[in-house]
Amino acid sequence: MSRQAVPGPRPSGPYSPGIIAEGKFVFVSGQGPLRDGVYVPGAIEEETRLTLDNVLAVLAAAGSGPEHVVRCGVWLSELADFPGMNAVYADVFLDPKPARATVQAGLIVGRVEIDCIATVPVPVA
Repeated sequence: MSRQAVPGPRPSGPYSPGIIAEGKFVFVSGQGPLRDGVYVPGAIEEETRLTLDNVLAVLAAAGSGPEHVVRCGVWLSELADFPGMNAVYADVFLDPKPARATVQAGLIVGRVEIDCIATVPVPVA
């Protein structure tokens, strides 16, 4: 299996922001509301927007974009934040929306974390 790292926001641990596998799929690691590795607290809508900006940055570095996302995982520290997160999410991912799972979890940083799997429209050699 061929794989290559994708640059993106500085990770807070021993992992890549994203990996392109077989030249046609990009797996984006969980991203949070971080800027330059530092948590940026805010309302759930603000944290979700920054989190998705980080996801989109990794996708762009891989030659992909939100229209190529096939699945997302969303983790919320509080399920009460779901409506605010969902409103921002719906603005980023157009129809047909990606498959998604949303769960409540004890997050290390922030109120939201999002990962995704997308296709790369022009396979990477």
